Amino acid sequence: MKVLKKRIVSGLVIMCMVVTMLSGCKKSATKDEVTTTDSKETSQTADGTTQKAETETKEDLKPMTFTFYNADGTKEDPWTDPVAQEITKQTGIKINQDFPVDGDDQRVSLMIASEEYPDLIFAKDDVDALISAGALIDMTELIDQYGPNIKALYGEEYGKLRYTQDDPAIYQLCSAGVGQTSYTTSGTAQLQFAVLEANNYEIPKTLEQYEKMIKDYMAANPQIDGLDTIGFTLSCSDWHWLITLANPSGFIANASPDNGQWIVDDANNYQATYKHTATGQKEYYQWLNRMYLEGVLDPDFATQTHDDYIAKISTGRVLGLLDADWDYRDAETVLRADGKSDRTYAGLPVTMNADQKAASLKNQGLTVGWGIGITKACKDPVRAIKFLDWLCSDEAQVLINWGIKDVNYFIDDEGHRYRKDEEIKKSQEDPDYKYKSGIGIHNYPWPIHGDGVVDSTGSTYTTNSKDAVISNYTEAQKKAKEAWGVELLTDIFPQANEFEIPNYAPVYKQNLTDEFNTYATKLDEIAWSGLISCVMAKEGEFDTAWDKMQKDFKAAGVDKANGLLTGLIQKQVEFWSSGN
Repeated sequence: MKVLKKRIVSGLVIMCMVVTMLSGCKKSATKDEVTTTDSKETSQTADGTTQKAETETKEDLKPMTFTFYNADGTKEDPWTDPVAQEITKQTGIKINQDFPVDGDDQRVSLMIASEEYPDLIFAKDDVDALISAGALIDMTELIDQYGPNIKALYGEEYGKLRYTQDDPAIYQLCSAGVGQTSYTTSGTAQLQFAVLEANNYEIPKTLEQYEKMIKDYMAANPQIDGLDTIGFTLSCSDWHWLITLANPSGFIANASPDNGQWIVDDANNYQATYKHTATGQKEYYQWLNRMYLEGVLDPDFATQTHDDYIAKISTGRVLGLLDADWDYRDAETVLRADGKSDRTYAGLPVTMNADQKAASLKNQGLTVGWGIGITKACKDPVRAIKFLDWLCSDEAQVLINWGIKDVNYFIDDEGHRYRKDEEIKKSQEDPDYKYKSGIGIHNYPWPIHGDGVVDSTGSTYTTNSKDAVISNYTEAQKKAKEAWGVELLTDIFPQANEFEIPNYAPVYKQNLTDEFNTYATKLDEIAWSGLISCVMAKEGEFDTAWDKMQKDFKAAGVDKANGLLTGLIQKQVEFWSSGN
């Protein structure tokens, strides 16, 4: 995160947004350059009917390319895959995607400084700066006019798209799956199926049990396929430290759901605490330090690149992970392709103590904060909102999730979609499958239904239905499922209905104030280096390293940050509870 400008929306910017919604204005466009469909005159046919609908359809399909900045993009999208081509066929729209290069996190700041914006943008946690600069238009009236599919997709949670109680504009369409049901999870910690099998599929539920299984297997198997066995490893040389070093501590030590670097006590008036100052955190990092000193934790955890991390996992010699499944998915694809499904990982409900309740399946509601916005430079906001609305339609949702009918999926006698085994195998084992097929490229960060949501045919919008997940289990997963006597591997976890859905968005995706972000950025800087120092501390020196980090947190204003975030969450709870 960066230090953001103060939120100032001037009267001029508000006037521009109004003009934008009426005429599709842009920073350097004349009225004649803007394509809108409503201004077209109608003409009558011989029988007295009008041709306006046909004219509008032609205008809607007029070729147009929107520039799009994707803060989570990692490679160029040439927009030539079958799904992209079908999107263009149905809408006339092509997307020219730009993305950060070599980890550059200053792109949005440069856009604001130069006032040069793409048509569409996914800015992640930089969106607050864009809004402060007046760079995003309020989509509310455009959605009212042209967005029935948008409203239908978000349903009862549509009001949560509004920015704040003080500024209830809709600047973004949330990028998270709406109505998500979790049929899979990486849990709080992961362990190879081979290790579980060697332990008669006993489910480790505490760190002590998890540690013992890893150590016993290492002792019995000092090498795997000719390479030294590694107990577990982390990725900490870049932003992945948040995912592998920081996040697991909240899940395991505090049985907390994902609120980024914060723990929120819903029962105590939403009191927020910077995670690495909370009770239980010291004990978790003491455990990591002991694992490091004993050679169970990979000695290269702090310096290896993320590519090194994935390559190491891909060999099959890393027994455990403390990570999110999306972060090591590429490695598992390689392992399955090599016929090593037993070297892939089971997500487990591991906590510090047996009486804690792992919150891996907790439904946290609509994770607003990150999403797609239309900038004031957009060449045609009306066309843009119509494109976004089409993406929210059933037709588009099936296309981006399932691919091309009679190629990637088929319809059975009951009218339900299904994939053939060959297609499933390719999706699981070919690292380039999504780029060849287009499936899985165009669903994030665009608006999308979550797993488990069904359409009018009774089929799920995504390929991850309960039945599909079960039928697609690998041999290793099937063995574990049978040994555990469950339908889904996630049945070993506390279920979603055992938790209340919070009335605020997960903190890591919220748009927060400049003042708070300044504190949070400094705290994270301290934590990144400080936690690594604690884990790598020599024997007898852990307490000194930990105490220094805590003092640094205090000096950086952690108490002030806790109070600010608590107030912001309380305000969002009040806003959402009011029905917007």
